[in-house]
Amino acid sequence: MQYRTIIRITGLLMGLFSMTMLPPALVAILYSDGGGIAFFQAFVVSLFLGFSLWYPNRQYRAELRTREGFLIVVLFWTVLGSIGALPFVFASEPQMSWTDSFFESFSALTTTGATVITGLDHLPKAILFYRHLLQWLGGMGIIVLAVAILPVLGIGGMQLYRAEIPGPVKDSKMTPRIAETAKALWYIYLLLTISCATAFWFAGMDVFDAICHSFSTIAIGGFSTHDASIGYFNSPVINLICVFFLLISAVNFSLHFAAFSRRGINLKVYVKDAEFKVLIGVQLALTVICFLVLFNSGIYDSAEDTLGHALFQAVSVSTTAGFGTESFHSWPLFLPMLLIFSSFIGGSGGSTAGGIKVIRMILLLLQGSRELKRLVHPRAIFSIRMGNVALPDRVVDAVWGFFSAYALVFLISMLSLLALGMDNVTAFSATAACLNNLGPGLGEVASNYADISDGAKWVLLITMLFGRLEVFTLLVLFTPAFWKN
Repeated sequence: MQYRTIIRITGLLMGLFSMTMLPPALVAILYSDGGGIAFFQAFVVSLFLGFSLWYPNRQYRAELRTREGFLIVVLFWTVLGSIGALPFVFASEPQMSWTDSFFESFSALTTTGATVITGLDHLPKAILFYRHLLQWLGGMGIIVLAVAILPVLGIGGMQLYRAEIPGPVKDSKMTPRIAETAKALWYIYLLLTISCATAFWFAGMDVFDAICHSFSTIAIGGFSTHDASIGYFNSPVINLICVFFLLISAVNFSLHFAAFSRRGINLKVYVKDAEFKVLIGVQLALTVICFLVLFNSGIYDSAEDTLGHALFQAVSVSTTAGFGTESFHSWPLFLPMLLIFSSFIGGSGGSTAGGIKVIRMILLLLQGSRELKRLVHPRAIFSIRMGNVALPDRVVDAVWGFFSAYALVFLISMLSLLALGMDNVTAFSATAACLNNLGPGLGEVASNYADISDGAKWVLLITMLFGRLEVFTLLVLFTPAFWKN
């Protein structure tokens, strides 16, 4: 294990991450509502810590292997999540404990969107902007950006890319060089963010709200600058814009790359993709179910309002964004539970959404169907195909392994919360919301996580990390084989 190389890279990335403290400081100067000093202090501390790790090891350069790649990814998220908590610790408004500061930072960076802060409408603009900036950076993965930079610094990036990019098949690249792949992903990500912010602005948001909400929408994070979330604006147009960009962001980014490549625009790639079709089918089915139940319950005055709320909440929760037009936990209990379960599916592999991912759910269903066929025809050979391609059993086995690990992490996290005194509904929904990087849950965590115990917050913080790193990336560090030479 190249420990000194790993320390050097971690220090370098910490130094780069310290630059994220500067834009919120500028926002504080622009709006003159406080908070700037906290970000300057955090910038100095994080830059100093990064320099302290990098400088003694600056001469140590070695090609990264797969093991080092996994370790750096885990260190990156844990260290930067910790560094990201500093502005919350130093800020005078809101006054937050160390536990709350770490929880808010990790929730933002992992795009979970679970918050312990109340009174968002009255917070300094710098704090609000910083929360959204963390979500935006975490949405695509700061590692991917680092992959584009590291080759310039003489560090190979393929191992980091394979450890970070979500999805069951991680060996494929959209371009021959990994740096070009990372840059292509970020160009797409940046273009979508600008488009979303512009659309929000034209729809009636002010510039600040439009930028912040575009960050959390494209990242599928769910943070808002208002306690009432998207419902604050009371605008069907803004709701539809949010739904549109959430769906785009929940699609595999490699499809966007293929559809808008240098060869021209080719929208057929979406129609031909099985995962895309299932994703849209799930959204439509959830919307129809929510509409029928709400309409039958007579909660809203008109069918149009009912459809609007049903569409928004179905897409928001199932893509693991967690935005709200109103508190969906007040709906008939069947719907909140249905939506919480839908977050386990999440978005496509290679998207900014959380959850198990649509592609894995498809493979699990195909594998279940194959086993049923084998019961009827024991000697027959059946292959699992995606499109016209037969998938190797290694991929299917990996999906089953992932599902088992996902279930194990969920069970341990939920039992830990129950042991800490949390009620059944809150423990289940909080675990699901954090493991799927959704955010809002039911019971005590329907609105925010401020009232749960510190112990529960740390359990959920670790659960967020497992969800963001797709379980295996973090779980592999706990295996003895990982540390053996």
